[in-house]
Amino acid sequence: MKIYTKTGDKGTTSLIGGTRVVKSHLRIEAYGTVDELNSYIGLVRDQEVNKGRLDILKEIQDRLFTIGALLATDPEKSKMKTPDLHEEDISLLEQEIDKMMAEVPPLRAFVLPGGHQSVSFCHVARCVCRRAERLAISLQEISEVEDLVIKYLNRLSDYLFALCRKMTHELQAEEITWKPRV
Repeated sequence: MKIYTKTGDKGTTSLIGGTRVVKSHLRIEAYGTVDELNSYIGLVRDQEVNKGRLDILKEIQDRLFTIGALLATDPEKSKMKTPDLHEEDISLLEQEIDKMMAEVPPLRAFVLPGGHQSVSFCHVARCVCRRAERLAISLQEISEVEDLVIKYLNRLSDYLFALCRKMTHELQAEEITWKPRV
């Protein structure tokens, strides 16, 4: 099987279900951003500090592939069975958030992204996650998007913030709080 098909050379691509759309379509932007997020999660997973979190990060990447498939599907034309999300996927993130937040000092101010390169990679993933969420919400305004997709992306951004704090703590990096100039 060849990697290139040449079917997108004129700026269109196929959704699951066969519908062809322009590559700038909001649905393509949404699942493309989820793909970008998945790549950043891989980068976060590859950080030495996350050796003990490989399984949960791989689980998250798997769920992001599921979300990508859901977003890549034409809800009106596809008869294909797609993978699905469950409330338990969101509960897992919440449990992990609660564990991490119990192990770090209480948050009393906004924190600036950074402090360590590994933490910075995670902050980038968090921001891409927020963008993916915004795009999914925009898509939901014009087409069918499962509520669980948006809920998962929302909770994942919270998870990534908690992970940033946990990594900062484990790496004994400085957590820089924002001090607004007033």
